[in-house]
Amino acid sequence: MASTDIYHEMIIDYSRNPANFGSLDDPDVTHHDSNPLCGDSLDMDLKFDGDTLSEIKFRGKGCAICMACSSVLTEIAKGKPIGEVRAIQKGDLLAELGLEHLQAVRIKCALLSLKILKFALYKHIAASHPDAESLKEEAAGLY
Repeated sequence: MASTDIYHEMIIDYSRNPANFGSLDDPDVTHHDSNPLCGDSLDMDLKFDGDTLSEIKFRGKGCAICMACSSVLTEIAKGKPIGEVRAIQKGDLLAELGLEHLQAVRIKCALLSLKILKFALYKHIAASHPDAESLKEEAAGLY
């Protein structure tokens, strides 16, 4: 069996049986985003234990690539310190499913969950930093 066949089977399996699918009771942060070109629409819940992403779940609907990447991303990120989660790059996620050469039209499908995770982390970090709001106001007033 060729490696592309294995990746194809993984994508189908993850899209049909996603890991960490659902919602968390009392999450520390939730973020939503969508990809209107494909119809993907996801919400992601995060819960932290100190500096560690202890729980992560996603819900919504999406194409097979979106659902598979969301599932894999939650498995990669869960249990990791915030610094390691922040360091996850698009290449890391795409490589897990053999999607390094994905067509440009499908890249938004594959990276929607990573975009949501990064925004959710920003919201969490900003909420816990005492100067976050003043920094935002300072930046807005620069020009």
